[in-house]
Order: sequence, then structure tokens, then C-alpha cells
Amino acid sequence: MLQHLLAIASGSLVGFTLGLIGGGGSILAVPLLVYVVGVSSPHVAIGTSAVAVAASAALNLAGHARARTVKWGCALVFAASGMAGAALGAHVGKLVDGARLLALFGGLMVVIGVLMLRPRKSGGNPEVKLTSESSPALLPWLVGGGLVVGALSGFFGIGGGFLIVPGLIGATAMPLINAIGSSLVSVTAFGATTAASYAWSGLVDWPLALLFIGGGAVGGLIGTRLARHLSGHKHALTRIFSGIVIVVGLYVIARSLLG
Repeated sequence: MLQHLLAIASGSLVGFTLGLIGGGGSILAVPLLVYVVGVSSPHVAIGTSAVAVAASAALNLAGHARARTVKWGCALVFAASGMAGAALGAHVGKLVDGARLLALFGGLMVVIGVLMLRPRKSGGNPEVKLTSESSPALLPWLVGGGLVVGALSGFFGIGGGFLIVPGLIGATAMPLINAIGSSLVSVTAFGATTAASYAWSGLVDWPLALLFIGGGAVGGLIGTRLARHLSGHKHALTRIFSGIVIVVGLYVIARSLLG
């Protein structure tokens, strides 16, 4: 019973983070399953978290879709390109030492968090949309950005929400709240791909995954509502996003260096 309650609570935290900033699910879910819920096998923890994160991301995506914060054309092109990049990145990542991989990932997160704190000239273009007229300007950036972010996600073995959000902003200049909602398309796609692979190998604890998803649904509702509320306060959501990215990045670096 205690393990079940811990799984629900952990899922709520992951869902809340996904709803609030569009990322953080994968990097939080695995350590929560191992150190809090008590899953003994790291491979089962990865497989179970992939199922839970993909489902939680899909639920949060539905919430953002209802709020009309998802730029579907941009999101789908970015996700498709990202899946292609992830396949290549995963192959290269397997050739790199695990501890060095984590340290590199933590460093990348810190750099991204700091760059996101730089003041922008405007709040972004809320009217940006992928159409026949805008595609010559947007498509190269969306495809190129998706390939790079997907490759990094596959290389580091994570869902990539922390990378997808700034990637979408860089490619389209959309506001942060739209990038958060749109990033969940990619997080869902990347997570589902990983989940299918691990499920095929029998490395998913389905009862725990369902509890995790249930908690994530509740946490996601709260996170999505808070994100919409904070989007109306200048720079508040950006600072929260950047702060979480930097803190988690430093934590990953410390864990990788201390073993």
C-alpha cells in the first residue's frame, strides 16, 4: 500500500512538472521510481517511467490543446524531425561512458537555463503558424531544430522537454506558453517510442505505471492551470522554467561526479 501511495505521489509531481514547464518528466520519473517508490531494476524503472511520462504528457497535451496553447503544425513537424534525430543520437550515446554522458547532459541543461534568462526584445509572436506562406521561413528551422534536439534527446536518453521548449522558441519565436504546450507533442512521441521498445522486452511494471499515470493526471491539471496563470505575468514563467532547468542540471552534474 505504501509503495502504491508513493507511486501516485511521484506521478503527481511528474505530471505537475510536465504541465507547468513542458519538460522534466523523464529526468524526474526514473530517480523517483528507483529511490522513492523502490523499483529495484534500473531498466524496469526506465521502461515504466517511459510509459508513465508518455501518458502524462499526452494528458497534459489535451489540457493545453483545450486552452489553445498548442501550435499543431509547428509541433508535429518538430516532433517528426526529432524522432529521426533521436534514433541517431541513441546509437551514438551508447558508445559514450554513462557518467560522462550525465555530466555533459547536466552542463547542457545549465547552459540552456542561463540562455533562457536573457531578456528578449518581445514576448514572442503569438500569431506564428505553419502555413504555405510561412513554411519557406519556418520549415528549415523546425526540421533542423527538431533533428538537433531529437539527437540530443536520444544521445542523453531523456524525453527532452527541457531541450524542446527552447528549441521551438528558437525556431519560431513563439511565446513560452505556446512552446510548453507544443513541446508535449514531442515528449509524447519520444516517450511512446521508448515505452514501446521496453514494453516489447518485458521491462515495464504495468500496475505501477497505471498508478503513476493516475497521479500524473491530477498533478498535470494543477501544473497546466498554473502555467496559464503565470503566462500573464511578465517573465515569471520564464524564470521558473530556467530556475528548474539550472537546479536539475547542477544536481545531475553532482550525481555524475560523486557516482
